[in-house]
Amino acid sequence: MSRSASGRSRRVAYMMSWFPAVTETFILYEILELERLGVHVEVFPLFGRHGTVKHPGANKLIARAHYRRMFSWALLSAQLYWLWHSPLRYLGAWWMALVGNWRSWGFLVRSLVVIPKAMLFAREMQRLQIEHIHAHWATHPTLAALVIQRMTGLNFSFTCHAHDLFIDRTMLDQKLAAASFAVTISEFNRKLLSDLYGEEAARKIIVVRCGVDQDIFRPRPRARTSQVPIILCVASLRDYKGHSHLIEACRQLKEAGTRFRCLLVGDGPLRRQLEAEAVAAGVRAEVEFLGSRRRNEVAALMARADVVVQPSVVASSGQMEGIPVSLMEALASEAPVVATRISAIPELIRDEETGLLVPEKDPRALCVALLRVLSDRNLAQRLGRNGRRWVLQHFNLRGNVVRLAESLAALPPASARPLETAEKPKARHTRGSRRAKPRVRSEKGV
Repeated sequence: MSRSASGRSRRVAYMMSWFPAVTETFILYEILELERLGVHVEVFPLFGRHGTVKHPGANKLIARAHYRRMFSWALLSAQLYWLWHSPLRYLGAWWMALVGNWRSWGFLVRSLVVIPKAMLFAREMQRLQIEHIHAHWATHPTLAALVIQRMTGLNFSFTCHAHDLFIDRTMLDQKLAAASFAVTISEFNRKLLSDLYGEEAARKIIVVRCGVDQDIFRPRPRARTSQVPIILCVASLRDYKGHSHLIEACRQLKEAGTRFRCLLVGDGPLRRQLEAEAVAAGVRAEVEFLGSRRRNEVAALMARADVVVQPSVVASSGQMEGIPVSLMEALASEAPVVATRISAIPELIRDEETGLLVPEKDPRALCVALLRVLSDRNLAQRLGRNGRRWVLQHFNLRGNVVRLAESLAALPPASARPLETAEKPKARHTRGSRRAKPRVRSEKGV
């Protein structure tokens, strides 16, 4: 699918903050699908691994991922190499990143880690003859890709999702200008970027939706497998996921005499707070915190669920959803879905057709919608059938990754600038002979 001019498989470097990350299965399965299509992917995590749960298929990528410690001879050696051979590029990259990030304290501090790692990765990409870089998230991974472009001449692209657009857009204009193309996951995000950065940026933006593997998430059993209905929520325990409103909706369900179990899959910084809220609401026996689970375990839970709920909100920080992959998985499983009407969620959940939408931060509306689905089997089945058809048509993993692979294949053949000849043994010169010009010009004094 993606081949260089020589006909061999194109070599692409994938950059992300953490790999694997339990909440970022979309990156893992995008890479696996790209490799199935013929793209050779090298994985470069900036900060290492995150979490202990490993999804199926991750091990073979973990085994060859380029994990590098911050304090190491290899990292120091890379800084010295670039400082000696390309001092203007090296110092210019530092200046670009520090000046570009000085208004954002968090980005500025992390750039002190990102830039040295990018210098090391730049050397490794030269050795591996990488032809293109693709970064996931428009924050630190794309900054690293921009630095590597400055040092090696490699082109890059990036995918932006949610917090990297909604909270802090530091240097995003520069990243868009330098990228070969930019991917975003929804029409909502594409319009936001176009409104912010104009027509020139808009021409570089393509929409490649996250997708779901229809072979893993299949239609659920028609018959209820439990006497007590199961409400399932798959989301990290963070403020913008809206779990507090779901707990209050559960209190109202219980007060109305409805029997149910509410299973919360995911972990995060709010776990203790949410457990305390469940106790205070009198629903601790009904609300179960299951922690992080593997994809196959989530698929099994989707098959048992009577309704899948996503009570997301726009947080005070501005953080909000892109399009939750867990909702795509629910629809692919033919589970009826209740979600909030924010951000790009309506592109997936079409109200009364592929699911039910309610206003954010409205536990009463959430409770009413859950009651409708739990009490009306015909409604639940209709939403489930429509939802699976919609996902297979618009949010299919293989179909969507094909578009990304085609965008990579359409790029002109490229590779990093060759390793500096100064690394190689220097030719001897006899008296009176002219010194041979190096194949790669030094930047000293330029």
